[in-house]
Amino acid sequence: MNEQLIREITQKVLTQLNSSLPHSPQTNLIPIGVSNRHVHLCRAHMDILFGSGSELTYMKELMGGQYAAEECITIVGAKQRFIQNVRVLGPLRPETQVEVSKTDGFSLGIKPPIRDSGDLKNSAAITLIGPKGAVTLNEGCIIARRHIHMSLADAAHFNVSDKEIVHINIDNNRGGILTNVLIRVDHSFTLQMHIDTDEANAFDINNDDGASLIKT
Repeated sequence: MNEQLIREITQKVLTQLNSSLPHSPQTNLIPIGVSNRHVHLCRAHMDILFGSGSELTYMKELMGGQYAAEECITIVGAKQRFIQNVRVLGPLRPETQVEVSKTDGFSLGIKPPIRDSGDLKNSAAITLIGPKGAVTLNEGCIIARRHIHMSLADAAHFNVSDKEIVHINIDNNRGGILTNVLIRVDHSFTLQMHIDTDEANAFDINNDDGASLIKT
């Protein structure tokens, strides 16, 4: 076997091995996940909406132990305006939280504030309807602030820290700069930027598109 053929075979083997390695933050592009409207439920509200002792049915892994469940509900805003088939995400949380886009807010006749996850004080009221019952929240509906999930290794690679604010550059035909992007760091996180459907449509972004980070 000649040396040229050996080099070609070796290169093919190395390429295959590299493609099978687990993720490490070796690229400066951050994958984007477009987040549609969804709901996080507490135990008490799960019991009301789906029945006492009911459990969420796992459908798809997300990140950090979170998953999309098969269960969906209807959310109702002002003047009986509603949106059906809103996905529930698991696992259950201490507080129920509804995340929508601003366009969803218009459809529902409500004005949810832009908030970090879990910051629900004085947020928008909304009613949830499930197959077994209904729950009305005096507060609990928000528009999620755009943010980037990072592992500890990702944060070190990009030289950022938890709760730091950065800018993101979108490089496509409708691209631009997204400012005020929150960094969230945890050992369980997978590198991904989360934006809502309004932001994705405005910048012509699809799931798994990449963006570059700009430190402020």
